[in-house]
Amino acid sequence: MNKSVTVKVYHGYGHTHNLVVYGHVFKYKAKTKQTFSNNLFVNIVHLLKLFLLKPYPFVKVRLIFGEQEVYQKTEYDGFFKFEWAAYKNVEAGWHGVKVEALDNDGTVMAVGQGQIFVPHITQYAFISDIDDTIMVSHSATIRRRLRELFIKNPRTRKTFKDAYTHYNLLAFSHTETDQPNPFFYVSSSEWNLYDYLVETFRYNKLPEGAFLLNQIKRWKDLVKTGKTGHEGKLMRVMRILDAFPNQRFVFFGDNSQRDPAIYTTIAEKYPKNIEAVYIRNVREEMKTSALGYLERISARGIKTCLFASSAEAIAHSRKTGLITPL
Repeated sequence: MNKSVTVKVYHGYGHTHNLVVYGHVFKYKAKTKQTFSNNLFVNIVHLLKLFLLKPYPFVKVRLIFGEQEVYQKTEYDGFFKFEWAAYKNVEAGWHGVKVEALDNDGTVMAVGQGQIFVPHITQYAFISDIDDTIMVSHSATIRRRLRELFIKNPRTRKTFKDAYTHYNLLAFSHTETDQPNPFFYVSSSEWNLYDYLVETFRYNKLPEGAFLLNQIKRWKDLVKTGKTGHEGKLMRVMRILDAFPNQRFVFFGDNSQRDPAIYTTIAEKYPKNIEAVYIRNVREEMKTSALGYLERISARGIKTCLFASSAEAIAHSRKTGLITPL
């Protein structure tokens, strides 16, 4: 093993005939132990370390899933994507996967472990933005966004009141308690923040899910965090819909940036696959614009809701039957 090389595997998703998992290989990545301090200096140092890394480009990687082996190469930024069909039927639930980085002689340099979620085919599926939809992030203002990142740690980041209540009600609606509906969290935030976000979500008791984030950044680009990748976000959402053509999707976003426009584009392309679209109204000056997009979505026979509080969204979900009666 090469101790300086590391493999990071992110939660994947799919079904028997189309499994997907992402990750990165790094030549160097700063060691970061998750910290939950209220000390500003400690939080700044920890955040900077998430961006202190050197990707391993064009290196061979091997995925091991059960008895299967699949080979791939990383891209210029160390990113890899495996997409494959399973030899055997894969049951609903979480399944382990291993990814190895190989040198030119085929020797294993580093190993990463990950999980793939296979949802039940008849369930609803939920795709949610993160910043200013679940977490208070002030995404539209770079100074305030960076202030949230630097001052707060994953356990002190503020989530919107009752957001976790709404998402957990949806996770277990119209399904069995041991088969929660799948959640996909799609964001313009970078893969650097993956562990940070997973910890925030777990601490706030939000449903487990697959994260699909933006291209990794180096430390010199930290001030640009979360400010790019809207087109990439559109493509990531469309790939999820393509992977699950038989499921009904519900979208969550906000009107701080481009979610209404992105979701309208998708609704007009996949109207039969979408059950509802929820937009959190965090910028009052953008309310009229958001309502215009939601009218276009409604014209496709899709339920819509512009809400200021999660309580309003929960009431809408109960009224429309997305949440089953108590």
